[in-house]
Amino acid sequence: MGNPEGLEVGDLVRVVKNNIVLEGVVMPATEFTSPDVVILKLGNGYNVGVSVKNAKVEVIKKSYAHIGGEALRARTSISGRGTLRLSMISTGGTIVSKVEYETGAVKPALTAQELIELAPELLNEVSELEVIELFRLLSEDLTPSHWSRIAEEVAKRIESGAGGVIVAHGTDTMSYTAAALAFALRNLPCPVMLVGAQRSSDRPSTDSVLNLRACPVIASRAPFGEVVVVMHGHTSDSYVLAHRGVKVRKMHSSRRDAFQSVNDIPLARVDFPKKTFKLLNRRYLPRSSLQNFTVRAKFSSKVALIKAYPGMDCGIIDYLVDKGYEGIVLEGTGLGHVRRECIDAVRRACEEGVIIVMTSQTLFGRVNMKVYTNGRKLILAGVIPGSDMLPEAAYAKLSWLLANVRDRDEVRALMTCNLVNEINEVHDAEIYPRWYHG
Repeated sequence: MGNPEGLEVGDLVRVVKNNIVLEGVVMPATEFTSPDVVILKLGNGYNVGVSVKNAKVEVIKKSYAHIGGEALRARTSISGRGTLRLSMISTGGTIVSKVEYETGAVKPALTAQELIELAPELLNEVSELEVIELFRLLSEDLTPSHWSRIAEEVAKRIESGAGGVIVAHGTDTMSYTAAALAFALRNLPCPVMLVGAQRSSDRPSTDSVLNLRACPVIASRAPFGEVVVVMHGHTSDSYVLAHRGVKVRKMHSSRRDAFQSVNDIPLARVDFPKKTFKLLNRRYLPRSSLQNFTVRAKFSSKVALIKAYPGMDCGIIDYLVDKGYEGIVLEGTGLGHVRRECIDAVRRACEEGVIIVMTSQTLFGRVNMKVYTNGRKLILAGVIPGSDMLPEAAYAKLSWLLANVRDRDEVRALMTCNLVNEINEVHDAEIYPRWYHG
């Protein structure tokens, strides 16, 4: 659908009607928009539909916002008054959007200067802030090949001497990328912090500023060298949590405290306004030396994640085998089950060399496939129990192993080994309570 008066998406316009003046950026029309109505993104971050019939419309600036796909690698930097050298890699997402990202009419990247304008306090923390625009992508459009490119770029920043690396990322698939980076980047000398926002930086209720402000605190004070997700821990601006990248899930579609550690305790908490750092989890990977840092950034695209459901078509498994898939992560019910009719398809897949790992869609708790008949039959068919691994962490781990380890027996063995604390053997009762509001 087009906009009236020849207006184009991204134009900054002024509309005068009935002595009311509105200024905003033209947003894309939808199939429900009337021909004489233009949708504007106002300066306060909210959208409004305005009929331009009998109105005066003035274009203040053409192409004020633009639509982005993959970006050329652009770099900007700015000097500050602090001592920390920090790098930020932008992949896209709400946090680096100044206009509504979901519709496409956005400015989908922040320069170092714009980042400082958004969070000027960063100048007191950093000696240099480097911002690299790697992608301009919605997070659901990222693939394992993008994980490789992000890991390689992070490695370059670390090897160049960064004291911390921020990865700006859309929240919807952030846990997948966090898990992937955790396996690809080993013996980290500093934290790698994935940060996002539920509400864009042009909205009064944005959570982007506080999430960003927590990053230099974590980079300078945290004893761990891990990949973490840094997001609001409460709906208010009271504190931010650093969740372990292989144990975190987005648990709400829109709340600012959407992210939660699952079967684990977050690594750290930063309280505001004093920016107090508190280590919450004593089980962490300590910072390593730069000499010991390694990167193995390959991922296989021939891994699938399947959710078990009542009446599941077992032909899905056969289809993946016939398409040459190397691995399948099953998100089974309860303790780790799929319907009995699918066991033959699972057995055939395992016999043909496909590695199948079982996780649970309950998220909390762990699989135990020896309790019920179908679980035991799945083990005999060749399925690997995934303990308490999150489905997305198991998916990223299997994708990483299949791209980096040739021997399939070794891959099977490593799937049951704890590589980066993706498996937690601590009893559930010790980690299940909602401790983090204390």
